[in-house]
Amino acid sequence: MPQVVTVFGGSGFIGRHVVRALAKAGYRVRVAVRRPNLAPFLLVAGQVGQVQVVKCDVHDREEVADALRGADYAVNLVGVLQSFGRQSFRALHVDAARTIAKAVAEHGLKRLIHFSAIGAAKNSKSTYAKSKAQGEDAARAAMPGTTILRPSIVFGPEDGFFNRFAAMARLSPVLPLIGGGKTRFQPVFVGDVAAAVCACLADPSTEGKLYELGGPDIYSFRELMQLMLQVICRRRLLLPLPFTLASLLGRVLSMVPGAPITTDQVRLLRKDNVVGAQALGLSDLGIVADSLAAILPSYLWRFRAHGQYERETVQPVQS
Repeated sequence: MPQVVTVFGGSGFIGRHVVRALAKAGYRVRVAVRRPNLAPFLLVAGQVGQVQVVKCDVHDREEVADALRGADYAVNLVGVLQSFGRQSFRALHVDAARTIAKAVAEHGLKRLIHFSAIGAAKNSKSTYAKSKAQGEDAARAAMPGTTILRPSIVFGPEDGFFNRFAAMARLSPVLPLIGGGKTRFQPVFVGDVAAAVCACLADPSTEGKLYELGGPDIYSFRELMQLMLQVICRRRLLLPLPFTLASLLGRVLSMVPGAPITTDQVRLLRKDNVVGAQALGLSDLGIVADSLAAILPSYLWRFRAHGQYERETVQPVQS
């Protein structure tokens, strides 16, 4: 009988790839989401009947318990980049993490994989990073053997980073470089993140450990924008935007749901987002990370002026 994995937050960008990888690995997957009617695409991630979508509000203990009933493992992918109303950092990153972990322990599941983020720290000036660290503590307090995964920027076909900036480049002659574009990132392919989940579930020795997930290369924010522009064959002005000015802009935009930048995100950009020197990573899970340069053209081609077959050339970038 195939083992059952309940995935919370499985309808998001990372979630859909995790669900597909788990199904391919032979698990039965139960995806717990707020709005099942918006997630029918998950049903074709595996064989007929292998993936089930169930309604679950992570604020509701009974619904969380129902989603876990009869499962062997759980993966918590619930998270937001902007704190707004009921979907606040505290509610989702901390309270929901605690609720899920407690239910996992009470129902006797074998493992819990909890998603956090590189940069999570209780003393961080970023509310997002602070809540992620508090969520890790809450999960482990309820389920001591929780395995924590901290990815850097995750890229792939539906990502919210490169797709957003490529869309901006299609319309705007200028792209902002917050803080001068010096912040460093270690982008990781979503397929490798999904593979990390499967590797953790398959290897009992990963229980209770923390892994930071990053790709093979480190880029500055400026270099990421230059690479993106090269891939989409567009020439744009890269304009340095001081942190102080970006913070003021973020303060105004923070009042709008789905804002392109918030004050808290500006705080995050003040620190590099790379795997720690002593941290466990993808290689410790037996995964060879895919490079950004190899994957990016496979899905950003749609932002080229002349489509998929336009010749990719190096575009001079002004700043």
